[in-house]
Amino acid sequence: MIPFLFASVLAQTPAQPPQIPSQEVLLPRQIRVLPGQLDKVPVFNSNSPELVQQEGILLSTFPKAGMATPAAHLNFGFNGRFDVFAHHIAKAATPEDLRTLYLGVVLHNPGDRPVTVDVLQAASYLSQPDAPFIELPAYVDNNRGDVYAGPGSRAMSDVLRGKRQEDFPAQVVIPPGESRMLMNLPIPVKTLEPPINGRSTSIRLYSDGLVYAASLAKFAAVDAQGEEQAPTLAEWEALLRQGGLAGPRDRTPTPPEQTSGQVVYGRVAGVSEGSRWQTQIVDDASSADWALAIPPVGATFSYGLSLLRLGTHGTGQIQTAPMLARYPDTAYEAHGNYAIEYSLTLPLRNDTNATQTVALLVETPIKEEKPKNPGNMRFFEPVPRQVFFRGTVRLRYNDDRGLPQTRYIHLVQRRGQQGEPLVLLTMPPGDRRLVQFDFLYPPDATPPQILTVKTLAPAR
Repeated sequence: MIPFLFASVLAQTPAQPPQIPSQEVLLPRQIRVLPGQLDKVPVFNSNSPELVQQEGILLSTFPKAGMATPAAHLNFGFNGRFDVFAHHIAKAATPEDLRTLYLGVVLHNPGDRPVTVDVLQAASYLSQPDAPFIELPAYVDNNRGDVYAGPGSRAMSDVLRGKRQEDFPAQVVIPPGESRMLMNLPIPVKTLEPPINGRSTSIRLYSDGLVYAASLAKFAAVDAQGEEQAPTLAEWEALLRQGGLAGPRDRTPTPPEQTSGQVVYGRVAGVSEGSRWQTQIVDDASSADWALAIPPVGATFSYGLSLLRLGTHGTGQIQTAPMLARYPDTAYEAHGNYAIEYSLTLPLRNDTNATQTVALLVETPIKEEKPKNPGNMRFFEPVPRQVFFRGTVRLRYNDDRGLPQTRYIHLVQRRGQQGEPLVLLTMPPGDRRLVQFDFLYPPDATPPQILTVKTLAPAR
């Protein structure tokens, strides 16, 4: 699976007692194909190389003409809605080299009139000190937005809530033929032990004209007083024109047609297609009576979240965003769907003749392509230490009193971990209850997960 250097190196966990060996357990889980599909919004997806120690171009969609390294430019323009996602790490190459690495995102207007880019939502956080990888319980209420573990967890929570961080302007106006900085932020390591830090960024944008984008990595210059200085726009533009790809390069991915042996998914550097998966989950989409019947007592059904190649749990459904443009040594697909929003509506209905208690859960079963035991999924007991998901989900529904509720819950799940109820609904016969489930898939998570609907057996 994708190596998650960022979280594993930066996680701040106390010394642990010896781990009790995990045993696989089979649990009944009927997994269904998730209706709908990703939208067509392009995503500037900058995640390779994840670890940056050589300055240069991380991702450029500029035209190739006039560039010193034409292969570093993908010639892809954005117009209208698009997203920017960036997730990179700085680590001192030697103990003495503690320079601050800056991450810059440049937008360019190639046209003959000004272009206005609206910054709809935006968040960018460092691991240190903004959002360290702290140990958290599996389930924590996060209505105030102050619970997070890692910069990806925090950034996705902010964007889910519709926030625009104060570091970002509401608009960027780009004169004809000129460039402007969307972001020019540091990833410092000087005071850290070990000297490693990372930054996760998610930005939603709307442009009223054609623009090109580039993310670049550059070390801070030092002035005559020995103080570090952030790179200027002119310095970023010079790097864009004269530089090559940043390094070191990540592992080259396995071609999609290879399905046996060691499979390397790779990290993403390119333009992926799809910012949001929005759908209503119903039993019969052709029926005028849109509803999702709850499962029988004690039973479940589930829907995949971020299902990917060789990890579809028997559905054959690959939810991974396709690439519209990419570098040859980077991922063929946007595995993990980082920063992509899932917006799922479940119009639940109790078709039984008794009052039922229904739970919604997020779970992280052991990844499978073709299950050996159809109708079941594999989990671990006890779960291993490796965290596979850190992030906030939102649920909107009417409670048992008929009052509207909005809840944010931060989840931490390890490989093979069963879920805890996110919400419990007491549904009389014939009752209907609309539940809206939303989250942005956080970086430093390992797909896939599942959303499970379960009707609880009566307590004895």
